[in-house]
Amino acid sequence: MNVPASTTPQQVPPQNEPEARTAAQGRAADTRALTQVLFGQLKTLEPGTPEHTRVRGALIEANLPLVRYAAARFRSRNEPMEDVVQVGTIGLINAIDRFDPDRGVQFPTFAMPTVVGEIKRYFRDNVRTVHVPRRLHELWVQVNGATEDLTTAHGRSPTTAEIAERLKISEDEVLSCIEAGRSYHATSLEAAQEGDGMPGLLDRLGYEDPALAGVEHRDLVRHLLVQLPEREQRILMLRYYSNLTQSQISQELGVSQMHVSRLLARSFARLRSANRIDA
Repeated sequence: MNVPASTTPQQVPPQNEPEARTAAQGRAADTRALTQVLFGQLKTLEPGTPEHTRVRGALIEANLPLVRYAAARFRSRNEPMEDVVQVGTIGLINAIDRFDPDRGVQFPTFAMPTVVGEIKRYFRDNVRTVHVPRRLHELWVQVNGATEDLTTAHGRSPTTAEIAERLKISEDEVLSCIEAGRSYHATSLEAAQEGDGMPGLLDRLGYEDPALAGVEHRDLVRHLLVQLPEREQRILMLRYYSNLTQSQISQELGVSQMHVSRLLARSFARLRSANRIDA
């Protein structure tokens, strides 16, 4: 049955880019204000008390968008995003427990390196470099346990045949499990190849991109830029993306050149503060 045009719900027009940016800045400002209030309350409370736990929980809840922002950088990894967010939340909690609001640093600037670092450690220590079938993974756990038991009993590393006899499986299955276990440990690209006297893969493949060192710094600066007032953001864009002089910017905005200089100096101070924390 056709629906009359008069009863068809009107589509809500999508936000244009300036509106979306303004809305995002508004939410960021609200979160910063709430975070500041909550840290002020937390400072006066005794750790371990119900009220301290409640305020700490509210801080975690308010700053979860920061964790999701950091986790989004790892979408290309073959891991459930929910797991990455949970790991990042551990970093957020650690940052909350260590943050000192009297230092004059914005909490997101302080917390971001801790959250990203926690996620990177998770990928480094827990994520397999190659996907292993579940059955082989479960059997590898048994082979690993049997290897430890036999080593303790005999005072030496067991043979493949001894492990196979202990678990009632074939020697080929034992060898497959040992090979699967290596997927938990990536070989360094800098490691020399055994037996061939060749340099490591890093010396033979590709090249070193000099811009890689600045990737994380640029990402941190981008995260800080959205927290600046809109006028300061525009001044930085005009200065460093449009290559306008301070005099040209003052004419563009209808303010004095000295005022433009002061705003730039204030923005630089915030960016330098973020760079020191990241370092």
